[in-house]
Amino acid sequence: MSDIVEKPTLDHYETSSTFHATRVNGVSATGIVNFADCDQCTRYPNRWEHISAPAAEFMGAFILCLLGCGGNCQANLSANTSVSASPRGDALTSNICWALGLSLGVWMSVNYSGGHLNPAVTIAFATVRGFPWKKVPIYLLAQLLGALCGSGVVYATYYHAINIVEGGSNIRTISVTGNLFGTYAADYLPSVSAFFAEFIGSAMLITGIFMATDKKNGPTPPGVFPVALFLILLAIGSSLGMDTGAALNPARDLGPRILTAMVGYGREVFNFRNQYWLWCPILGPILGMIVGAFFYDAMLYRGTDSILNKPTKEAERHHLHSCVQRTNKLRGVADSV
Repeated sequence: MSDIVEKPTLDHYETSSTFHATRVNGVSATGIVNFADCDQCTRYPNRWEHISAPAAEFMGAFILCLLGCGGNCQANLSANTSVSASPRGDALTSNICWALGLSLGVWMSVNYSGGHLNPAVTIAFATVRGFPWKKVPIYLLAQLLGALCGSGVVYATYYHAINIVEGGSNIRTISVTGNLFGTYAADYLPSVSAFFAEFIGSAMLITGIFMATDKKNGPTPPGVFPVALFLILLAIGSSLGMDTGAALNPARDLGPRILTAMVGYGREVFNFRNQYWLWCPILGPILGMIVGAFFYDAMLYRGTDSILNKPTKEAERHHLHSCVQRTNKLRGVADSV
């Protein structure tokens, strides 16, 4: 038993930002660890750290729908003269609010969860970029709950204005105020075109995300990625948003849609156009982002985190053979000189 070594005894002075090791196995020792130099060190362990990723997704989706649905409500409800003497917004301000909501939500969550805020983004990353599938369910749940709660806060904020516009607290219609929360296709738009609008807009969004994070396009300075997302979503919403409202995000649509069903808009929010909610703002973005992600990685991306760029044994042998040939050729040129 003589080979057993006692665990070092360390003293930690909480009044300081450093950790002092004053005695190791009864022998005096002096060591100082500066916590400012170690991102992984924590003076006070956070018991909630194990859920920081889904919490970040929840809070990011909350901010997205808080600002986005809030922008929709302010722009549309203020157009009623009984609510406001003059309009307080328009389609552009609504698009800016959605873009700002995405930018700020990602900015807050990106260092903790990756800043997906969108089930279609999470599924695309899991399909193409190796994001762990075991994390997908909790991410999707957090995103949905965040969107539901964010839109709920907006509904509570504009409750009285909605009553004025609708004509009473017991009246709730999709065409008047329900479409300020969930997305619905325009009357003139056939179902196939509605699906295509969501598909192509979502493919553009994931392409923009991959483009902004691709190191081949130049190193992205800290804090610039959320700004890039702001510009990408603003461009998509301003150019492709008229037909369907540009959901581009299953949680952004389903969360507020569930909220409207709960507060009095009824089953019609799900019965609209034969379960429009499922095949357009959910399946459209998911399929669009998967296809867009595959296209970008197949045609442009060369990072090893993509499943399309995982080196096979034959590729490794070919690469090694090419390197040997190139080395021998350079040596032959050097010897001749």
